[in-house]
Amino acid sequence: MTEAELYSVYKGVYVPKLLHPPECLKYYEEFNFREDDILIAAYPKSGTTWMKEIVPLIQSEGDLTPVQTIPNWDRVPWLEENRASILNLEERPSPRIFATHFHYNMMPESFFKVKPKVLCVLRNPKDVFVSSFYYYVMFGSWFDHVKGWIHAKHQENILYIFYEEMIMDLKESVRKLSSFLGKSLGEELIEKISDHCVFKNMKQNQMSNYSLVPAEFLDQNKSEFLRKGISGDWRNTLTTAQSDHFDSVYEEKMKDVKFPFLWA
Repeated sequence: MTEAELYSVYKGVYVPKLLHPPECLKYYEEFNFREDDILIAAYPKSGTTWMKEIVPLIQSEGDLTPVQTIPNWDRVPWLEENRASILNLEERPSPRIFATHFHYNMMPESFFKVKPKVLCVLRNPKDVFVSSFYYYVMFGSWFDHVKGWIHAKHQENILYIFYEEMIMDLKESVRKLSSFLGKSLGEELIEKISDHCVFKNMKQNQMSNYSLVPAEFLDQNKSEFLRKGISGDWRNTLTTAQSDHFDSVYEEKMKDVKFPFLWA
């Protein structure tokens, strides 16, 4: 298939036509947010799947039923993808949980009016780059995506959380997320949620590891969708010259950014 047959350009960003046909993008543009909606916003390969496991468990106060019985693409649907338009999201009880890989300036009109809660997941771009090697990633530049979200208006409604801090102390990250979402969870529940969501445990969950997706849509023969779940794997892949070049590009692209990135 040609590039034109595989991809379309939406608001300046390449998206796969199979997952983002025009009618679904129209649904996305007209979607009506609620104030208590929860949106997970992340560039691909930055921890979206992980958050799709953690947040429903916080909302269910540790009840594993949702994450063990509902595929993660239905439990926390991507608003811009084709399934969103057939899941009757308008009928879901509050608080609804969604995910997006879209940039801040690509959000629909109601998002800016209603200002729902946003969980913005950030990850060292070198690790994103290495992980993306196994799955070609669209959705535009990492730099544009991240700069858009960290400079978003109404940041009181946004929690920025790093993949690296979740690796270092998952229980503390669950506490942080719970507090932002207005959930007062005891230590026993935090322990339960954290134990289930440790990467090696989550990777075994058939409802989350994408093993149910047909190979025609997601070929995992080259690499499992959930790979290592570690921080700093770029050191095992990039040469010194490649790492230095990456650093020079990063410094140029982010030279005017004043944000406390965990990896900086």
